[in-house]
Amino acid sequence: MNNMRKEVLGSVKRVVVKIGSAVITGKDGIDRDIIEQLVGEVAGLIAKGCQVVIVTSGAIASGKHRMGITTPLKSMPQKQAAAAIGQGRLMRVYSNAFGRHGVYVGQVLLTMSDLTDRKRFINVRNTLTTLMEWGVIPIINENDTVAVDEIKFGDNDSLAAMVANIVEANLLVNLTSTEGLYDRNPAKSKKAKILHLVEEITDDIQAAATDETSDVGTGGMRSKVLAARRVTAFGIPYIIASGKRKDVLTGILEGEEIGTLFLPSSEHLNSRKYWIAFTLRSRGKLVLDDGAKKALLEQGKSLLPSGVVDVEGDFGVGDPVICVDQQGTLLAKGLVNFSAQDVRKIMGLKTSKIQQVLGYKDYDEVIHRDNMAVSKEPRRTR
Repeated sequence: MNNMRKEVLGSVKRVVVKIGSAVITGKDGIDRDIIEQLVGEVAGLIAKGCQVVIVTSGAIASGKHRMGITTPLKSMPQKQAAAAIGQGRLMRVYSNAFGRHGVYVGQVLLTMSDLTDRKRFINVRNTLTTLMEWGVIPIINENDTVAVDEIKFGDNDSLAAMVANIVEANLLVNLTSTEGLYDRNPAKSKKAKILHLVEEITDDIQAAATDETSDVGTGGMRSKVLAARRVTAFGIPYIIASGKRKDVLTGILEGEEIGTLFLPSSEHLNSRKYWIAFTLRSRGKLVLDDGAKKALLEQGKSLLPSGVVDVEGDFGVGDPVICVDQQGTLLAKGLVNFSAQDVRKIMGLKTSKIQQVLGYKDYDEVIHRDNMAVSKEPRRTR
């Protein structure tokens, strides 16, 4: 076993496996042989005491095949209708395949709104935990039939990253149509080399990932690298590998140098701050002065009204907002204790003036440190 992989993967007991459309889509809509192969491997991991959660694509592709549609779907209703037709068929194939190994499956369809509400987020976690405790394999997909832009994850790479946080996985394996991340686009350069290990997701690493997608998928390599950034920020190792490779999951957990391994961040966010940073969508923006910037990044302080120099957006109490410096660099994201209207009234003032200006003072802080995720790698937002 590779020493680095042994150290990182040696104690893995809970795995999220994301299976892309390009892996399981075949001439019959769904490639049953590939699913049988992967299900056999998952069943083997379960027999060894490992818990597995599957995030799968393929519902729309399956529905298109069932209806005999060979051209791309253009409208949202068409895609949602195809998903409605294909999702049941996709689950039946998984259920039958796992049934041959004596394993039950449970279907879980999610939209972004299921996770942005903290109570529903916890309910999803509890449901998934119960399924795993019962020895049932949760099979998760986006609820494409009802999802619209406002509640879509964007692609199943993002969904899988969020699921890894929800279930507090020890590893996320993203199975795709390529062997891993290359230093350049292998379709355009014969000199492209696979990167077996990524210790830090730098700008060069992100630049090596393209946005190109297959005709049956929505997420290119760039979306997989962005998902890697999210997952490793929570302290979870992340691997991109080929889902067509025989014994891919077994080999990964045995330490073979398969695919690209992204190492987890040494300083990672807890579940709540990860939820704030990567699940919630910002409702506004606070521009901070240099003193507040230093307090957040270097001193571990909360954000006080005195450090706010500008407010953008129309947010309410408890909404997520981003914090930037005066050059537009992202510093943090957090849940505000005051509405946008009230922050505009008290920005630049000392906390002792809040009561006098607003007529009430429920909090001293605009954003408390406990409700704030600070960026480890500040970057420009505009």
